[in-house]
Amino acid sequence: MQKIYGSAAEALDGLVFDGMTIAAGGFGLCGIPELLIDALVETGVKDLTIASNNCGVDGFGLGKLLDTKQIKKMISSYVGENAEFMRQYLSGELELEFNPQGTLAERMRAAGAGIPGFYTKTGVGTQIADGKEHKDFNGETYILETGLFMDLSIVKAWKADETGNLVFRKTARNFNPPAATCGKVCIVEVEEIVPNGSLDPDHIHLPGIYVNRIIQGEHEKRIEKVTTRSRKTAA
Repeated sequence: MQKIYGSAAEALDGLVFDGMTIAAGGFGLCGIPELLIDALVETGVKDLTIASNNCGVDGFGLGKLLDTKQIKKMISSYVGENAEFMRQYLSGELELEFNPQGTLAERMRAAGAGIPGFYTKTGVGTQIADGKEHKDFNGETYILETGLFMDLSIVKAWKADETGNLVFRKTARNFNPPAATCGKVCIVEVEEIVPNGSLDPDHIHLPGIYVNRIIQGEHEKRIEKVTTRSRKTAA
């Protein structure tokens, strides 16, 4: 089956619809599927529910979908770098479901493994636990969390072969693998597509069985916060 597409727009063709749910990989601005996000903006699709660690920054990443008000709800663990996110949430324009970071990753992973729910101690005794089933195991209380089964997964990898086997580079191997597994369809954007057989099987981070469509492109790789010293200070 041919998985390689010529552009992000081509890869999204036939998959997007108003009110759909999307799992997006990345952490901060590291490993985010920026080309696919740009293409989603261009489709004009609206009322999106997006599960992602955060929502980008103002004017970049998922922040672009906020600017165009295409997002109805975010399922996230950290949203502190986006002023427009704060404005929309406080004004009631945007729904927000907060998840502890590990819980969010596990909800994605669980769905990818076909697991509808799991119990965790994280969040017990906090607002996170409100309205959720509680159950005791060996004298400890746990809460029930559900798997995140999404319509579409969009992720960013370093390399892919022609069948979709993926290699992620360093910290970009964050939310991308679990996000890739929990969508009905997974689209991945990569920096390089290599011939089949050229990737060491022991170095593959996600097998191609999870990947439906692949695009290759140039990426901005913006730095979220520059914290380097000046040359004069460093000297």
